[in-house]
Amino acid sequence: MKAVQVISLTLLSVLAASAQIFSPGKCPKPAVQENFDITRYIGKWYEIQKLPNTFQWGECGTATYSLKNAGVGVLNRELLADGTINAITGSAKVKDPSEPAKLEVSFYESTPPGPYWVLSTDYEGHSLVYGCTDFGLFRMEFAWILSRQPTLPEETIEELHSILTSAGVNVSKLAVTDQDEALCRPMDQ
Repeated sequence: MKAVQVISLTLLSVLAASAQIFSPGKCPKPAVQENFDITRYIGKWYEIQKLPNTFQWGECGTATYSLKNAGVGVLNRELLADGTINAITGSAKVKDPSEPAKLEVSFYESTPPGPYWVLSTDYEGHSLVYGCTDFGLFRMEFAWILSRQPTLPEETIEELHSILTSAGVNVSKLAVTDQDEALCRPMDQ
């Protein structure tokens, strides 16, 4: 047991320094979108807010989903501070057909897929995504508020924050993604 605690604390220290969101305890099991329809989810989404993580550090973030033979294609893009565009492609698959809103996303064949749970979406305006992985005594959380447009009404954001809060997510840690039209113009080229 002591070895697990040492490993957990070491991992926590490393990831905390990298701006990952680590919390004590096991991952919550929030309710996901009922009757989730992946075909309606396909298309471009703008990142409005996210829990900070080690793999996203730019602005103007977007996620574009497309149907593929074996699941869903994923293209994530962001604009870095030096003006370059950072992009990564991956894939998403439904793990259990009885829970289609619980997807697993992977970007590298050498790493295990990560959870991508759609907690709420209206398909045309907003999406709330949550992922969590247990690491011994701690959990690593991810969350994204997405929109079909570069902005989202404040009342919608508040509703999505309420869903996250009820799942035990600290919404004060969410970072706003800058989607300013002038800043993000290079993403359209």
